[in-house]
Amino acid sequence: MITVTIDSPRADLAPDWDDLVARASSNVFMNPAALVAADETHFADIRVLLAWVQEGGKRKLAGVWALQLKRFAPLWPAVLEALPYNYAFLSSPVVDPAYADEAVAAFLGAIDDSALPKVLNLPSLDAEGPGYHALLKALAARGTAPLVLSELARPCVTREFGAKRSGSTRKKLRQDFNRLGALGAVEVVNERTPAEVERAFERFLVLEKASWKGERGTALLSREQDAAFVRRLMHDLAARGDASVAQLRVNGEVIAAQVLMYCGKTAYTWKTAFDAAYAKYSPGALLVDKITDELLAGTGIEAINSCAAESSFMGQLWSGRRAMADMLVDIGPGKSLGYRIEALRLSGYQGLRDLRDRLRSGPASPNKPKKAA
Repeated sequence: MITVTIDSPRADLAPDWDDLVARASSNVFMNPAALVAADETHFADIRVLLAWVQEGGKRKLAGVWALQLKRFAPLWPAVLEALPYNYAFLSSPVVDPAYADEAVAAFLGAIDDSALPKVLNLPSLDAEGPGYHALLKALAARGTAPLVLSELARPCVTREFGAKRSGSTRKKLRQDFNRLGALGAVEVVNERTPAEVERAFERFLVLEKASWKGERGTALLSREQDAAFVRRLMHDLAARGDASVAQLRVNGEVIAAQVLMYCGKTAYTWKTAFDAAYAKYSPGALLVDKITDELLAGTGIEAINSCAAESSFMGQLWSGRRAMADMLVDIGPGKSLGYRIEALRLSGYQGLRDLRDRLRSGPASPNKPKKAA
């Protein structure tokens, strides 16, 4: 029997969370430490759905789904978004596979019975995880058809599959590394102690601010509230051993930094930055390539999620792909006005993104097959 509570983010859930992720699907962005950081810095208005099950006379956590209460504009109808805060890149619930169907159905029932909005915006769902299949099953049982906005693929790699060991990309990386080595001593460092992680994260922030992101105002240091949140986020995750910042150094100088997060046996390549003065050596790609081998050679990590689009440089490094989906659902009766407004907004936004991508890729070849709608 599954019961669901709806709470604010709670730090005391850490032991239950650790027990859950040892047997459940992975989503680092649902980590209670991350949710508390977003809540206490007033970065997001979060509701945490907790699915509990009685087993052997003891209550244990069977699922976690953190949802952000969000409005696109002051008078806009509120919706629940399953990316619990900005800079989260996976919205799937964390569920024990043994209870996935029951937990996800109970999540939807709890939302329906509460005063929360009934419109759910579900971007960046892992379409291969147990939570996704349980969600489709629960929606079908309720007679609710989701609006699928897009179906994409995300680069990933596992110990068994996905790392390219040959080809032009691999050849170029070897050449770039050798050329970089001609400049001096090259090393890759990925310290895991909290103090070292925080120092390395500050170096990453400086690198990112000095890049094109700083020029466009999209670097994490460009907005005070964003900077306060991510610093708290990294501090709290690092204290649990759930974050690190890998660095590529030449003669002791950091020329690239990759922020990593960890959940269960999965690592996430969250954010990357590099020194533009070394761009011709592909420092970001070199660092990710080296840290991929290092992580998968150990005993704790079995997969790496890129948190990136298929067109990113990680899509060139890794041949593994994870199916993803963006969906919108209304679990209330019929299709509400709020649902229709949000569907129009998201469809328009997706159309603009598709147009941008077409413009970036240039005119299509007459012999090139068109992408299915």
